[in-house]
Amino acid sequence: MNPFILTILLFSLSLGTMITFSSSHWLLAWMGLEMNTMAIIPLMAQHHHPRAVEASTKYFLTQAMGAAVLLFASSTNAWITGQWDIQQMTHPLPTTLITLALALKIGLAPLHSWMPEVLQGLNLTTGLIMSTWQKLAPFILLLNLQPTNSTLLIILGLSSTLVGGWGGLNQTQLRKILAYSSIAHLGWMTLVLYFSPSLTLLTLSMYLIMTFPAFLLFKLSNSTTINSLATSWGKTPVLTSLAPLILLSLGGLPPLSGFMPKGLILQELTKQQLSTVATLAAFAALLSLFFYLRLSYAMTLTMAPNNTTTTSLWRTSTNQVIFHLATSTSAALFLLPLTPAAIALMST
Repeated sequence: MNPFILTILLFSLSLGTMITFSSSHWLLAWMGLEMNTMAIIPLMAQHHHPRAVEASTKYFLTQAMGAAVLLFASSTNAWITGQWDIQQMTHPLPTTLITLALALKIGLAPLHSWMPEVLQGLNLTTGLIMSTWQKLAPFILLLNLQPTNSTLLIILGLSSTLVGGWGGLNQTQLRKILAYSSIAHLGWMTLVLYFSPSLTLLTLSMYLIMTFPAFLLFKLSNSTTINSLATSWGKTPVLTSLAPLILLSLGGLPPLSGFMPKGLILQELTKQQLSTVATLAAFAALLSLFFYLRLSYAMTLTMAPNNTTTTSLWRTSTNQVIFHLATSTSAALFLLPLTPAAIALMST
């Protein structure tokens, strides 16, 4: 892609999200979401592969439907209450419709079926953008929405954690596994959204920190399936040693950083007299942990048949910059002792 065109698209992608961040009017928020969607579609279809075009079409139709429902619900709220302000949603009908529209846009279950199919058709770089940056604007709107009751959010969150765990069990494609991982993490954020927005922001930040090195790791080793992970020892032995720690941190295994948000969310749900929900969420986390263990096993405890090509790859120099991978990996592994500081930072 032409560097000038790429710069314009990335600028529009950032600008759309920033407009949504800073808006208090539903029309401005909707405009930011539309700019965001229109900017990423050329990035998704830039390789002109039929699978990429299919993924772009599915993504466009899904996001357009979510934006249409959001615009309809905000107009309905303005008609009923005379208010366009995001934080002045008082009527339950438009509030519920907007919550469902935003759940569709970020891929919460049971409105999640588009996400694994779309992510499977993208390269890992664009998939990283879709799994991280594209979630920010709709999620900030969910944080500002202040729903009247927690029932809908708990249903969406619990179903997302369960679907994210079950859905990833029988997958062999890494991008689909990462998609179900994203659905499960978004479910954890939604579970505690009504009770503790600061804890939701902390969980979102940790999800971004942990997902970034996971995508970069698979991109650096040029792996798209579980079977291709077996050749990682010959390509990047040091990164292959760190890979299980990154994946287990995504699964929330102590003493890694990923345990921080899950432990705090379970504690908050228990404080809110939701012990059954907390128990089901913990069981769903075990399902997710199983397929992270499966990836770790395939990457570190199995090896492809030895040949000259795979055994000598690690000796050759690489031009790829791995500083950002090193810093994000360190954050994904060693942030658990800073839990009190993180809670204080998000609460201010």
